[in-house]
Amino acid sequence: MTSRTSLLCMLLLGAGLVADAGASEPPHTHTPPTRVVDLRRLQPVSGDAVAGAGKATVCTACHGARGLSIAPEFPNLAGQSATYLYVQLKEFHEGQRVGAVMNGQAATLGDTDARDLASYYAAMPPKPAGRADAASRGAQLYLAGDPAKGIPPCQGCHGPDGAGPRPHASSAPQPPWAAFPRLRGQSGQYLAHELHDFKTGTRAGTSNAKVMQGVAATLDDEDVQALSAYLDTL
Repeated sequence: MTSRTSLLCMLLLGAGLVADAGASEPPHTHTPPTRVVDLRRLQPVSGDAVAGAGKATVCTACHGARGLSIAPEFPNLAGQSATYLYVQLKEFHEGQRVGAVMNGQAATLGDTDARDLASYYAAMPPKPAGRADAASRGAQLYLAGDPAKGIPPCQGCHGPDGAGPRPHASSAPQPPWAAFPRLRGQSGQYLAHELHDFKTGTRAGTSNAKVMQGVAATLDDEDVQALSAYLDTL
């Protein structure tokens, strides 16, 4: 294994979670990664939430003092899965996920830092429930999909309430979707942007991304807007 091998891949390689043995790309480039990290057997991540609070000062500029974003282009972090947040920080650190701000912010984070920050935001109260229209096209797509268009129901991975995977007892086997995110109450603008990135292949470095690329390919612009609006108000 060379020194250029992704640290994220090195972290997960021992558990057999890396697919495709192609060389990884240098960090902070827009070139899609040639190595795909398989997250399906990744165990839940934990860290020191108290320590994370002391490391989150710079994060508040975009994600707010309580983990709720100050602008719709930034995601809400409060109540998000710690495992999901950890993986995103590692992807930004390695340049496997591209973000003009986040690549630089994550570049100096060590593994403990990423765990602590993820645990800190996971422990924060999520955005209060909204008033989503249960009869909307977005609700239909999220809960039942659209078989005629080949669109699967989002709730199959993200839960019927959009709250993502539930914690399991430490002794229980983890489901293959343990690293999937909470979508409930997320900014519609942010969700639409991410669906676009999945559809274009900009986000491609993990098994989760590969699943979402297939899903996003079935959605037209109207579907994306309907889903994003529903989840924003959920």
